[in-house]
Amino acid sequence: MNQTETTCAAPRLGPLGAEPPLSETAAMFQESVHRYAAEIMRPVGVALDRLSPEEVMAPASPYWAARRKFVELGFGVDELLAFAPAERARMMSILYEELGWGDAGLAISYGVCQLPQYMCAVLGRMDLYARYPSSMMGCWAITEPDHGSDSLDPNRMLFHPDGNYGRPNCIATIKKDEVVINGQKSAWVSNGSIAEVCILYCAADSGGGPDPGRGCVVIVPLDAPGISRGKPLDKMGQRSLNQGEIFFDNVRLPQDHIIAGPESFQKATYLIHTVANGLMGGVFTGLARAAYEMALSYALERRQGGVPIIRHQSVAQRIFHMFRKVEAARALTQRVILYNMVADAPALQAAMAVKVTATQTAFEVASEALQIFGGNGLTREYPIEKLLRDARASLIEDGCNEILAIKGGGYLADSSRL
Repeated sequence: MNQTETTCAAPRLGPLGAEPPLSETAAMFQESVHRYAAEIMRPVGVALDRLSPEEVMAPASPYWAARRKFVELGFGVDELLAFAPAERARMMSILYEELGWGDAGLAISYGVCQLPQYMCAVLGRMDLYARYPSSMMGCWAITEPDHGSDSLDPNRMLFHPDGNYGRPNCIATIKKDEVVINGQKSAWVSNGSIAEVCILYCAADSGGGPDPGRGCVVIVPLDAPGISRGKPLDKMGQRSLNQGEIFFDNVRLPQDHIIAGPESFQKATYLIHTVANGLMGGVFTGLARAAYEMALSYALERRQGGVPIIRHQSVAQRIFHMFRKVEAARALTQRVILYNMVADAPALQAAMAVKVTATQTAFEVASEALQIFGGNGLTREYPIEKLLRDARASLIEDGCNEILAIKGGGYLADSSRL
């Protein structure tokens, strides 16, 4: 090996790491979203992190200007559905990674905004798709005060044989020409305090009493009579993401607002969790990448022992393993989102693997990044402690990782061999 080979620097990677060159369209898309994430999302996310939950949702909050600018970018459901499935998967992977790189809480808020319209399209209800456009602030209400992880398990794969579900907290009574909703959804409804339209998953009563396993999915305009909201949740991380309770008191809607009835409820639950878990993978791959990039930059600048700390073997090794984990999370996320977009039937177990892998990676990488920052990482002057708080929340939201792993393992079982 000659001297040139031993001293040759490795080539710089692309904006998304060890990624083959993007198409012209995808490259322009990535550059546009990244610019928005860097110039708007990241500073607004930091500002919102230091406000009270009431201030985050107030009319004067910087949240609203940031959301308007995101809508103006034109990356809504209409635009995403215009792509062929494989290209749509590519764009959605890029979009949510870049948004997560900017601010995870805002990324989730923007993603949840689009779920009512996206699910209307997936379930073939283009009439409701047109009636409630993605420019409206959306939310997804599924979890309940007494039934958190239960909402992941309508087919009772995890249910203990001695278990008793008890009474659902929210029930939709299906009548001849209307649906009547009573009860509440928990404080963990993302955008719950500020949304204009809701995709509601709840137990259904068609005349024989409520059955959580045979529920229904309803599109609910949140200005309907009988709807009220709870106090926004004050939480450790993702403070830019509004979350709050929704209460339903004899809320009456035309029956055409039901987009999935009792016979198709389990399929609709499977589908929305497949979509949500995949997008969570993108968001938290982005957060992990942000933590890795910040740690790498700091390790090149911070000097101890007379050299930049990346010259110390322990730090270089930590940086490498952070890079490795981010690359693995991105690769799995892109692969599974693509598979689920083009396959005849999506694989929820694969989407669960994405969510668990990316969120665990985000937490581990953010923790390692804080260690590299040392005492500085513990202060609010540096952004790492916020990333760690945001990442910690991801291990619980959209299904805690332990429950997802058990449920995913059940889907991996070959029923013909049982």
